[in-house]
Amino acid sequence: MTHRESVGRADRVSGAVVGSAAGDALGAPFEFGPTGVFTARFPDGVGTLCGGGGWDPGEATDDTQMAVLVGESLLERGRLDLPDVFDRFRRWAAGEPKDIGLQTEDVLTNGEPWDLAAALHFQLNGRAAGNGSLMRATTSAVYFAHAGRPATMEAARRIAALTHGDRAAWEGTAVFHELVRAALAGDDPLAAVPGALAEVHADHRARWEAVLAPGWHPGLASAVDVGGDTDTVAAVTGGLAGAVYGIGAVPDRWTGPLHVPLPGYGDRCLRTEDLLTLAGRLDAEGPRTA
Repeated sequence: MTHRESVGRADRVSGAVVGSAAGDALGAPFEFGPTGVFTARFPDGVGTLCGGGGWDPGEATDDTQMAVLVGESLLERGRLDLPDVFDRFRRWAAGEPKDIGLQTEDVLTNGEPWDLAAALHFQLNGRAAGNGSLMRATTSAVYFAHAGRPATMEAARRIAALTHGDRAAWEGTAVFHELVRAALAGDDPLAAVPGALAEVHADHRARWEAVLAPGWHPGLASAVDVGGDTDTVAAVTGGLAGAVYGIGAVPDRWTGPLHVPLPGYGDRCLRTEDLLTLAGRLDAEGPRTA
């Protein structure tokens, strides 16, 4: 039996939420840096949550902050309440977070209602397929995992559409939801790719088939080392890797300093133990298939 096969669901759930946050904090100091900068600093390929670029060691960025807001809305409302999620996002954006995507900021501050803001931004700009909806998807993926493939993918699309008017972003987020669902069930997420792609909207299926072609299997350090939007790439990688290998695969030197401030919400700051509690509740309280 491999390590992956011996991990229980509770450990996978914890691994997904904490792994995503840890990846976010790991990648944040290297955002938009050159390729190879992580390995140059940490030749061991694992490294520490070192801080830098305006981030304290272990501080999670907008990726995890928004993921927490989604998760807390789902739990407090007991369902997917899109206006409530949007209001939480808007309050957070008004709190002047250290980092917020340009598109997300415009959608959340343009004064339009929750069901029009992203669509109007897309109409005016013609581009809205950024990764800002994918980066925050781990908590919702855990919450909807018991509901099955169609339901979790549709929930992902609806949450993504709050800030991203381009369906390409919706479909990428939906695929991630499905891969996390498969991993939490103890299945191989790579084996779930064909089924997920079959559910992708026909206009975007070829694009995501190319993106998800087999052959590249990076570790978390490799995800940071590609440069560019390193916090988001590592957050997504960490979320899926945690769902596969469990919380035991997240090093203590990452979970110790990890913290998630919530701009706009006073002095609230979640630590690893808070994320573990959040993860457990999301798994326990999410909807089930009939």
